[in-house]
Amino acid sequence: MRIDIISIFPGMFAAVLNESIIKRAQAKGKVKLSVHNLRDYTRDKHKKVDDRPFGGGSGMVMTAEPIFNAVERIRSQAAGRRSQVILLSPQGKRLDQKIAKRLARHKHLILICGHYEGIDERVRQYLVDQEISIGDYVLTGGELPAMVLVDCMVRLIPGVLGDKNSLADESFEAGILEYPQYSRPAVFRGRKVPAVLLSGNHKKIEAWRRLYALKATKKKRPDLLQKKGEIQR
Repeated sequence: MRIDIISIFPGMFAAVLNESIIKRAQAKGKVKLSVHNLRDYTRDKHKKVDDRPFGGGSGMVMTAEPIFNAVERIRSQAAGRRSQVILLSPQGKRLDQKIAKRLARHKHLILICGHYEGIDERVRQYLVDQEISIGDYVLTGGELPAMVLVDCMVRLIPGVLGDKNSLADESFEAGILEYPQYSRPAVFRGRKVPAVLLSGNHKKIEAWRRLYALKATKKKRPDLLQKKGEIQR
């Protein structure tokens, strides 16, 4: 998988893309990540990427030309891969596990990080394939959402995680939250691990995990149960 990120603050990505799972995925050759400075695709000597909005109003708008130039250049170097262009935007569809799994199947993604008061609408109309939001709030720019999206997708690429079964039990995979987890010691400051988890009875353990996953979801995210159609008891 190849992911190209277009940003006016490319330096923000170094710490995230060069650590942990994402670093290992790159070392394994499972993903190729590149961050592009949008200012490198401008045609004026001042490297200007924004201008005042037509019709008046506060703030500045990211102009269309450098974004089109960047996407077209990146696509020309994509070795025949079909590219999906994603704009990180509060107007986009809210990111969830289903979207992440679908995007992780693509061979090439181009992520555009918005800034200022917005982005020239012609980018949305004629260049972007889909818009993604990570929540109903406003951030300074699209860099943090792009990092969240990359982290969410990369770990889903086959071969990235050491244990392929670890994905199956995670929160949201079955439409509910994950069950409670415990580790050694079995007794910590007088607080014991539930006996069923020490029993070795895998059928009972599975039933316990299912029950407590539902309880956690009902308490913390009842909206997930409504979506799933589970009977709440």
